[in-house]
Formats: sequence, C-alpha cells, structure tokens
Amino acid sequence: MKNWIKRYRFFLLTLLAMLLLTLFNRTLGLKALSITGNSIGEMMLIIPPIFVLLGLLDVWVPRETMIRYMGEGSGLKGILLSIFIGSAAAGPLYGAFPVAAVFMKKGVKFSNILIFLGAWSTTKIPMFLFEIGSLGARFAITRLLIDIPGIIIIAYFINRMLSKKEIEEMYAKAKTLD
Repeated sequence: MKNWIKRYRFFLLTLLAMLLLTLFNRTLGLKALSITGNSIGEMMLIIPPIFVLLGLLDVWVPRETMIRYMGEGSGLKGILLSIFIGSAAAGPLYGAFPVAAVFMKKGVKFSNILIFLGAWSTTKIPMFLFEIGSLGARFAITRLLIDIPGIIIIAYFINRMLSKKEIEEMYAKAKTLD
C-alpha cells in the first residue's frame, strides 16, 4: 500500500486539490474537472495508436538496423533521420517520449534522441505548411532554418552536460520498460 501511495502521490495530491477546489468554488472545480476529462479523452485517442506503432517498431526493426542508422557511428545520417522522423510524426509532444524510450532500447545515440524530441516539438511538417499559408513562406522557412541548427546545438549541449553515467542510467531504465 505504501508503494502504491508513493508511486501515485502526485496524482493523489492533484485529485485532492481538485476536490478541495470543487468544495470551495463549485463552478471553477467543475470547469477544471471538465478540462481534465477532455484532456484524458484526447490522450486516450492519441496514445493507443502510438503504442501500436511502437510495438511494430520494436518487433519489425532489428536493433542492429537502428544502431547502424541512428546509433553512435551514424553521424549526419543519424541526425537527418532523427529530424525527419520527428518532423513527420503526428500528435502532441507527450507522444514522443514513448518513442524515445523505444529508441533508447534499440541503441539510438542519445544526441539523436534529443534531436528527435526537438524536431517533434518544433519542426512538424503540418505546422510548417500552416505557417506558409498563414504567415508566409519567408517566415516559415526562416523559422525552420533557425530551429534546425538550434535543435542540434541544444542536443549536443545537453549531451555534453550530462555525465556518461547519467546517460547510461537512462538507457538502463528504458530497457526495463515493457
């Protein structure tokens, strides 16, 4: 029981805060519960397809292939593939983290995982097309040309900031996820 409470303490505290909010301000509490329910509903529509695709990636793509194209010795090829996969992906950013965990299990280089996460969050193809239509091609291309080097620089900076031990611990945790 103690482990369960410790594991879900943030959820339980949030639930308690929502209940207290509802007790003190019913309208605001019900609005917060409605927003929470909508968010959970949205997640339930997005997460299952992502997990199905992850399962297929885990089974169909051998570890050696991922290491060859995105692993330690992948160089520019790994960077470009990370940017492409992140840019072509669909869904909100919280969908990228399970993909990153599978990448870790498959031996993808840590900086390439960071580049993938950065690309997922900022260089989505549909967003780029929307920007061209609404803000103009000059703005969209300029933003993209600034974002891509920025993502790569930030990924390598973070990779250098973390110790090898910290990165190895993250990979070990990813291997335990099933």
